[in-house]
Amino acid sequence: MPKPSWAKAHLSMGYNPSDFRWHVGQCPSMSGGWKERVRQALDEQGLSMKEASIAAGMGETFVRDILERDRTPKIDHFMSLAVVLKKPVSFLLGEAKSPEIKLRRVEVRAFVQAGIWEESWEWLTERRYDVFVPDDAELKSKPLYAAETRGPSMNKRYPENTVVVFTKLIETRERPIPGKRYIVERKRASGEVEHTVKLLHKDDNGRLWLLPESTDPLFQAPISLEDGMHDGDEVTVIGKVVYAISKE
Repeated sequence: MPKPSWAKAHLSMGYNPSDFRWHVGQCPSMSGGWKERVRQALDEQGLSMKEASIAAGMGETFVRDILERDRTPKIDHFMSLAVVLKKPVSFLLGEAKSPEIKLRRVEVRAFVQAGIWEESWEWLTERRYDVFVPDDAELKSKPLYAAETRGPSMNKRYPENTVVVFTKLIETRERPIPGKRYIVERKRASGEVEHTVKLLHKDDNGRLWLLPESTDPLFQAPISLEDGMHDGDEVTVIGKVVYAISKE
């Protein structure tokens, strides 16, 4: 299976520390010479508009549309182009005083999907691909992992094919925090495992629950973190989601 081209760097400005999501918006300060700087960077990299568009995962006409058809790009798309052109967004926008936005590469090497039981959730090497996330100071010393969502079990929060980037609790030694989303593993006695994403909730009695966020009735039953599953499956919270990257 070919690696998704959109996964180059689909991020957006407006980083919100409260939930570690980046929200899509229009490029700020799109005035005064930015097109010339993009053309200059294209020349420096020896790329045509078509080549840069495809490398950024935006389709063949993306660069031509913003340079010649006066279409204002969303900042997440512009950041994808900046990665390809090897220039900080602040340079392309002409914001000399703006700090450079540093990105960190994370390999997407697994999938999460409720109802799918396999011996391993990790892909073979040839199916893996990279995404880019902000190189946040609080996460700099922590290994990051990424998985692609499948199916409807998380669709109220994460559309299918969203990439969730997470830390592993066994490495960070953090206690689960209500209100955050976590990668959850269910393991059968046979050794087969299921991985999905759940919201951690504390009820009025102080009990902790793992809540699915799905429009599908098949995936709406909460799981008690204290009691586990009645069928004997072992439930483990293994990672905290710190970024989510959605396909446009």
